[in-house]
Amino acid sequence: MRVLLSTYGTRGDVEPMVGLAMQLRALDAEVRVCAPPDEEFAKLLAGVGVPLVPIGRPVRPIMHGAAPPSAAELSRHRVELVAEQFDTVAAAAEGCDALVAGGLMQVAARSVAEKLGIRYVYASYFPVALPSPHFPPPPREGLPFPADVTDNRALWDLDAQAIQELFGAALNTHRASIGLPPVDNVRDHVFTDHPWLAADPALGPWQEIPELAVVHTGAWILPKERPLPAGLEAFLDAGTPPVYVGFGSMRAPKDAARVAVEAIRAQGRRVLVSRGWGWADLAPIDDRDDCFVVGEANLQALFGRVAAVVHHGGAGTTTAAAGAGAPQVIVPQMVDQPYWAGRVAELGIGAAHDGPTPTVESLSAALRKALTPETRARAKAVAGTVRTDGAAVAAKLLLDTVSRERPPTSA
Repeated sequence: MRVLLSTYGTRGDVEPMVGLAMQLRALDAEVRVCAPPDEEFAKLLAGVGVPLVPIGRPVRPIMHGAAPPSAAELSRHRVELVAEQFDTVAAAAEGCDALVAGGLMQVAARSVAEKLGIRYVYASYFPVALPSPHFPPPPREGLPFPADVTDNRALWDLDAQAIQELFGAALNTHRASIGLPPVDNVRDHVFTDHPWLAADPALGPWQEIPELAVVHTGAWILPKERPLPAGLEAFLDAGTPPVYVGFGSMRAPKDAARVAVEAIRAQGRRVLVSRGWGWADLAPIDDRDDCFVVGEANLQALFGRVAAVVHHGGAGTTTAAAGAGAPQVIVPQMVDQPYWAGRVAELGIGAAHDGPTPTVESLSAALRKALTPETRARAKAVAGTVRTDGAAVAAKLLLDTVSRERPPTSA
């Protein structure tokens, strides 16, 4: 059986697909992945023996250029990506039995599957991407909501209108060119009424609603076995567990390194700084030996050895810290990150920082909460409920579903 996985975005968008690809290969499926052409993603896929079909521009320069892209630049990029998906995803899907699209930018994937007559699945990595009266839609860059609208259903309606205005003309032009009828709600067309939710049920629960038959598979985690760098091991062994701080693929808040180091030292803790995707975003502020700076590292191995994790609140980092039983302080920057910050606070496994730009005082207060014995005990308890089999569940479900839908072969 042949499966195409399609995504676009940062590591948080790509790595879950690599985890799913690994499990599909274990079930003897032939898999390829459409993803941005960043070298990091090619290496991730090569590590599980899956080819990368490059699509769009590299994401790292977009996220970490001299200045953040403007709303107009993001809009142009999004629309350009629709055209490229109709070419690249369509070509890659030839001969496939199923197409799984994940993330927020998969506008063309369902149309490609429809034209080819193959199974299509949309997967979200967090509950608040899917329309529900129980919460508002996440903010989208360049698409603000009116301040006077607070009803969740009304906000979701406005979200659908904004997505239609942004993508509708481009999508329907390409659909017409391949003989498909137009769609009047791009967002719901992409999501379908039976999307999959690739989030841990304990961390990101879904409240059932009549409009959506959500399949909650659990988070798609890519297992990592590589050891920690020797220098990092030596630092960990040289003293008490440090507090980790990193913002992953995000552009770190202004002065974040100084603020984090001072706040962590104020708690009498050593500091472990992750440079993140921007490499220059976080850097040492002095040469004291209580602070260590690390680049790429296996967070699954690392988080079980730290006192707490200060991070941006991406789904992958939140799940990794929760699974390791590490207390968290989330400093949310965008999209789903405020949701994960709220969940960490609700579960009692850490603290949610109020806003994206911490001060020494505000981060110190959040750290004091996260570093209490009660929070650590709660984090350890919740760790035992975090599932690691989501990608395996999804892989088996997909192949079983496609096998049932295949017409019987004649003798």
